[in-house]
This record gives sequence, structure tokens and C-alpha cells, in this order.
Amino acid sequence: MRFETIASEIQLPALLLDVQAFDDNCREIARKANGKQIRIASKSIRSVPILKRIFQSNPIFQGLMCYSPNEAIFLEEKGFDDILLGYPCWDREALLQIASLNRKGKKIICMVDSLEHIDHLEKIALEANGKFYLCIDVDMSTKFASLHFGVRRSPLKNEKEVLQLARKIKDSSRLQLLGIMGYEAQIAGVGDTIPAQKIKNSLIAYLKRKSITEIERRRREIVQVLHSEGLAPEFVNGGGTGSLHTTSKENIVTEVTVGSGFYAPLLFDYYRSFRFNPALYFALPVVRKPAPNIYTCLGGGYIASGPPGEEKNPQPVYPPGGRLLPFEGAGEVQTPVLFEKETLEMGGAIIFRPAKAGEICERFKEIVCVADQQVMDYYLTYRGEGACFL
Repeated sequence: MRFETIASEIQLPALLLDVQAFDDNCREIARKANGKQIRIASKSIRSVPILKRIFQSNPIFQGLMCYSPNEAIFLEEKGFDDILLGYPCWDREALLQIASLNRKGKKIICMVDSLEHIDHLEKIALEANGKFYLCIDVDMSTKFASLHFGVRRSPLKNEKEVLQLARKIKDSSRLQLLGIMGYEAQIAGVGDTIPAQKIKNSLIAYLKRKSITEIERRRREIVQVLHSEGLAPEFVNGGGTGSLHTTSKENIVTEVTVGSGFYAPLLFDYYRSFRFNPALYFALPVVRKPAPNIYTCLGGGYIASGPPGEEKNPQPVYPPGGRLLPFEGAGEVQTPVLFEKETLEMGGAIIFRPAKAGEICERFKEIVCVADQQVMDYYLTYRGEGACFL
């Protein structure tokens, strides 16, 4: 997709979606699911029209995983149901609303990983005369001697700890256990072909291979114990874009969560096991020329979250050959880009790819949808609908 002509016709800065690449990604994700249901991670999308477009593309896409209780309420108001909160929350006012919505027939599922979470939700359910559907989050990180490979999420590491929570939920008249989730972040969220990190890449690839077997065993044992106690979950959720190819092969898993793969941001270039089509870009206007071959854009400091590193910066991609300056990078209100050969005009556009997916949507009110070298639509982001959750 060439965006230069389109960028000259729209107001800049702008967020751009290559609709053909996006639709191709929807088809490829559905194909890789091995028949498992795909739950969409809303944090990586952050646009109601785009969520609807994904659901319309294939019936294999069922349910949402959101990141905030207020976001869950917002999405329910937009007509979505079967919404899983991917993280525990303590927001009393939002939880009161969720308990009431569930009483009225909606299905918003809260995440728990401790007895404190369960006690808190039970009190709120009683106060609201409502109910909560629950999912237990299980730690899927792995240890190699003193090395912790994974992220710090749930404290629950084995079937005994999970069973304790499941029994507590069963004893409540206001709570109902629906699911088990285990997010293998060390597989799904860690690239293993990052430039200039050859030794680290090899180590990560090795640890990933070792982790996959351990993850499958732990997940299977937990679900088997729950079945033996008459506490069988309705769904077993796992994975992410980066582990779709492995998580979807586990017999015990009923659904896999996918989000970033639909946009395929820059960080997903650094996985050796799969590749999707880059679909999300942003365009910045050139407003200065401080030196020969250096063109300064307005805005651009959309740095991805996570541990700092060069790979978290957005990268200029059109015109080809541009690169950020090492001592300035992408700035809050201006971003200089060096071109050795290109000659750009003032007011022209430089096109960038973001390093991560949904975060960039917090910077723009709308996404300009492009197909066949033409603007085909404008999709509002959460921000464009006046919503901000985190």
C-alpha cells in the first residue's frame, strides 16, 4: 500500500489502516486457529467499528477480552456481549454496574487470582443484588533454575491453588466460575528475531521451546483436577497472537485470545514462527528542515510500552530510507527524520509504523481506512467516542 498520495489529501497527523492487509490478517488468524474459538483482545484494537469488522469476517471470532471494567461497560452499551475482563479490578462503582448487568442477562466475566478478589466481588454482588461470572487466572511463566521466564501476573501456579479458589467460588450463591485463563506471555509477547540481539534471540527461542511443553502439562493438569471435583470450566483460554500456532493445538484449550495480529505492528516483525501483514500506520506532516537531508515532523513520540529498547520506537517507512536520529528519536511534539537521498516538501507526509498495536489509537480520534489507493471510510477510536480507560 502506498499512502503518500492519500496523506496529501487528509488532515495530518493521521492514523491509517490498510484495509486489505487487515482483512487478510483476519482470514489468516482464522485459518491458524485450528478450529478453536478466537476471543478478540480489545486493548490491541481500541475501535468499536474495527471490532465489529473482525466479528463480521468469520464466525470463529467470538467474545472479547477487555482491559478495564469501565471499558467492559462501554462495550456492552455498544452491543457486545460475552466480555471477559483480562485483569482483576477493584473499582467498586464499575463492579456494581457489572453485577447489575449480569443480573439482567448480560455476560461480563471478571478475572480473579486470589481469595481477596473473591471476597471483594461477593460483597459487591450482595450490595447490588446481582451476580458475577468469574474466570481464574493461572500463572503460565516458567522457571529455569533462578531464571523467571514470563511475566508477573497471577500468583496461582498449580492445581491445588486453583482448586482452593474454585471451591470458594462454588460455595457462593452470587458467584459462578465460567473459565480458566493462562496467558503464556513468554511465548506470545516476546520476539525472538530482534535486530542486533543474536545471542539473546537464540536463548529466547530455546526457552520458548522448553516452555511450551511445561505450559501444556500445567494447563491440562489444572483442568483435569477441576473436572474431577465437578467444577469443569465452560472455557479454557490461552495464548495471544505470538502463540496462536502452539496454543491452538492444545486439546484442553477451547479458545485463544488474539489482538495485535490484526494490525501486525512493528514488534511482530521479530517473530520467527509467523508473519502477518502490516496494516496500521500513522502519517506526520513535515514542518521543518533544520539541516540538509533532515526533515522534522509534527508529533510522533508514540513509544510502545514495556522495557525500553530501540525496538519500541515507531519507524519511518515511506518514503523508504528514512531513519530516526539516535539522540532525538521520536519526540513528544517533533520528530526529525534523516533521508540520505529523498527530497521532501514542506507540508508533505512521512509515514511511520507503530511498534505496538492498540496503544497508538489513544493518540488519534479516528482511523482513516484506505483500500485500492483511496479513502474508503473513517472509523472512530475509543478516544474519538470520548472514552479513555487507561
